[in-house]
Amino acid sequence: MTPDTVMTIGSRALEMALALAAPLLLAALITGVIVGAFQAATSINEMTLSFIPKLVALAFTLSIAGPWMLKTLVGYTRELIMSIPGLIN
Repeated sequence: MTPDTVMTIGSRALEMALALAAPLLLAALITGVIVGAFQAATSINEMTLSFIPKLVALAFTLSIAGPWMLKTLVGYTRELIMSIPGLIN
């Protein structure tokens, strides 16, 4: 296995991790901004107030994007396992 192959596998794994984490991170970010704006407008400075809306948003996003995330992860894993014989040569 050449260093280029290792770098390609590593960069592909990082891309996959970013693609799978992006929907959940974006949902948490958007929910945090909305709750933060609400807290700023109402002068409510409760730290735990943003926890429940973020949890609900993440559960909703996971229920919507979960099948796509699982299909993408299984496809990548299958592709990686199928390429093992070619990598060993």
